Amino acid sequence: MRQITIGEFTMNVAEAGSGSPLVLVHGFPLDHSMWQGQIDGLASQFRVIAPDLRGFGQSKSKDDVVTMAQFADDIAALLDAMEVSEPITYCGLSMGGYIGWQFIERHRDRVAKLIQCDTKAKADTDEARATRLKAADHVLEHGPETLITTMMPKLFADANRSSQPDIVEATRQVMMNTAPSAIAAAQRGMAQRPDVTNELSKIDVPTLILVGEHDAISPPDEMRDIAAAIPGAQFVQIDGAGHMAPLEDPQAVNNAMLAFLS
Repeated sequence: MRQITIGEFTMNVAEAGSGSPLVLVHGFPLDHSMWQGQIDGLASQFRVIAPDLRGFGQSKSKDDVVTMAQFADDIAALLDAMEVSEPITYCGLSMGGYIGWQFIERHRDRVAKLIQCDTKAKADTDEARATRLKAADHVLEHGPETLITTMMPKLFADANRSSQPDIVEATRQVMMNTAPSAIAAAQRGMAQRPDVTNELSKIDVPTLILVGEHDAISPPDEMRDIAAAIPGAQFVQIDGAGHMAPLEDPQAVNNAMLAFLS
């Protein structure tokens, strides 16, 4: 792990391997550890960089709101601080995917390839936005347990919740250890995120859209529509996985990524 100062905060970063840079951007409210299967499996061929986003994991922050654009700019600043000048493969899951849309819009020259996992292109509905903002306030007052209890059944496929209890519990612990202020700030930022559906046709880098077969948050049909809207994009479904496909079946995800990147 490395601690790298980015403006007013210090970003915690896992780095392994050498070669073309592959940046892995975690979901909400997680940290870099959700990518451990990819760090272990891909570092023999790539320089894998997996940060804890602003406020998450060991990257501390006191922001009231962090937009997806701010997260994207943080990653660009991180690449500068790490002297990564070569265009990267950007890979994001869920909120990391929301950040990915902003990263390629704001830092197009830094992107060679794009991998979007279990995410959305649409903005929140008014109802979803109100729910996020209410959840942000609740977490600050009462802690994250209620939010996490609500989220957990949606993250993993039913069969994997039974067969992989250690992974499910480790994920829950990461979420419980996340600072309430970071959860609230990201919820508010996600509530503000733009609808990028009409921007997908402008993406001009090789793109892989990857989704778990049983994803209840970003269903396969919705992800297929995203892939269809991006010129030349590839679509891969990870059979038996849910929203946390890289954790549930890291080998299948790694195989899909390697086939795409080669």
